[in-house]
Amino acid sequence: MEETIKDPPTSAVLLDHCHFSQVIFNSVEKFYIPGGDVTCHYTFTQHFIPRRKDWIGIFRAFKCFQDKLEQELLKWRSQGQKLQVGWKTTREYYTFMWVTLPIDLNNKSAKQQEVQFKAYYLPKDDEYYQFCYVDEDGVVRGASIPFQFRPENEEDILVVTTQGEVEEIEQHNKELCKENQELKDSCISLQKQNSDMQAELQKKQEELETLQSINKKLELKVKEQKDYWETELLQLKEQNQKMSSENEKMGIRVDQLQAQLSTQEKEMEKLVQGDQDKTEQLEQLKKENDHLFLSLTEQRKDQKKLEQTVEQMKQNETTAMKKQQELMDENFDLSKRLSENEIICNALQRQKERLEGENDLLKRENSRLLSYMGLDFNSLPYQVPTSDEGGARQNPGLAYGNPYSGIQESSSPSPLSIKKCPICKADDICDHTLEQQQMQPLCFNCPICDKIFPATEKQIFEDHVFCHSL
Repeated sequence: MEETIKDPPTSAVLLDHCHFSQVIFNSVEKFYIPGGDVTCHYTFTQHFIPRRKDWIGIFRAFKCFQDKLEQELLKWRSQGQKLQVGWKTTREYYTFMWVTLPIDLNNKSAKQQEVQFKAYYLPKDDEYYQFCYVDEDGVVRGASIPFQFRPENEEDILVVTTQGEVEEIEQHNKELCKENQELKDSCISLQKQNSDMQAELQKKQEELETLQSINKKLELKVKEQKDYWETELLQLKEQNQKMSSENEKMGIRVDQLQAQLSTQEKEMEKLVQGDQDKTEQLEQLKKENDHLFLSLTEQRKDQKKLEQTVEQMKQNETTAMKKQQELMDENFDLSKRLSENEIICNALQRQKERLEGENDLLKRENSRLLSYMGLDFNSLPYQVPTSDEGGARQNPGLAYGNPYSGIQESSSPSPLSIKKCPICKADDICDHTLEQQQMQPLCFNCPICDKIFPATEKQIFEDHVFCHSL
């Protein structure tokens, strides 16, 4: 068998299940001369539709005389019997060619097709072969009469006869042509009937196979359902036994639960009483929370007043920031204490005492400088008030007064102190004391949880303190 690049689709189905009449081969010679290409002509019937992987193969046929072949072919076409061949399945092909699909099957010329076999792939012996049309399912749809691959011999040479014999042969030939035409018409009618019956039979077979598959599925499903019911029945019996034993256990368990229920009812009464006590405590805590909220509101008001004071002092101190680098560390401590004083009154008191001490030092330094300059402190038109007097003029809204009032008044420039700075000895006024007083706080410290907030997050700090009162 000839090797091919890609094997065609074949089937192990026997010839009894093939439909030889759906494709008809035309102009098949009794023999073909070896060494030449062979053209196979075939026609599609109206009940057959070709597909992409259909193919035409050359199969080995039975070996007999030509008249016997014609008798077998006529018998096969007229009675629908199986043609006796030398092969049983489509896997026994010698060589094959792919079928070219027509563009329009409805066209009459499209039903007349041909395919050419190259001489290189054809058999080299003198056995009988035949063309067979095989679809992509491996089923034979048409078969030709057998033929041979052999050269011409003496039997094929034309014999010269007399005129009478010629006329007799012509008359016999006409009768044979007429009979052949009648046989062809009868064959076409039988082929049509056969194709219709084959289509109906195939349809019935498909319906039968469908019903058989459905019947098998139903039988299998009934069997599975029956097994399932039997298994379910056994499980129900076992569950019934288990439920009976569990019912007895549950009776004992119910008695135990009733005893536990009575105990839990007593405990529940105690819990209800405790809940009432907790509710009263919660109401009391809410009242305390309201008081704390009011206190916090007052502290915020005080804080805003302090911020306004610090802002006002900061505006007066911007020109002296570069000359007070040495006092920045001390100013940072003062700013931190200031932020703590805005929340806790005790921190404000300590800050006030420290600032009053610094104020006394500045006053003594100022007195020393005035005495050094030959001036009397009591003869000055403006005198620094004492800490008690300064505290009396502070904002009544603050708990301990304004801690910056004494420093601000003592550090105010007078006409006699313009010549020399008491700290840096410069010829102009240097507001070191004002810078120390007016520096804005760098951070805020929560008085409840000691959490530290930067000075830029003042609103977040206030919201945080407010959340503690909720």
